[in-house]
Amino acid sequence: MKFVCLGYYDPKKFESLPDSERNQMFDEAFAYDDELRAAGHFLGGPALEPHAAKTLRGKNGKVTVTDGPYAETKEQIGGILFLEARDITHAVELMSKHPAVRLGFSTFEIRPEGDIAPIMEESKKRRAVVK
Repeated sequence: MKFVCLGYYDPKKFESLPDSERNQMFDEAFAYDDELRAAGHFLGGPALEPHAAKTLRGKNGKVTVTDGPYAETKEQIGGILFLEARDITHAVELMSKHPAVRLGFSTFEIRPEGDIAPIMEESKKRRAVVK
């Protein structure tokens, strides 16, 4: 079963870390990614640029664009990790060992991958009829 793990962090807390602590966290996190990869659990996942976000919202037929990540908290999403696990319990177990979580630097939101293939297929059929 595939899971998407959204990694959140507090930029102010992160930037206030001494280089040695920040480097230690990165080294441990990348080593753990290597463990997940070797065990067939790490499917990939990019880091995200911290200040390059745009948030789009639709309201009354119009789209509004807001600069920067939009969050109700001081945390923002920092990356996405694609994970293979037996089930949600296994995904939680694997990500609980991630150094960024264990050391208090990040929060991960774990969601199962959704299968929208049937919806896409039905849409394709409807659109073919319209042509």
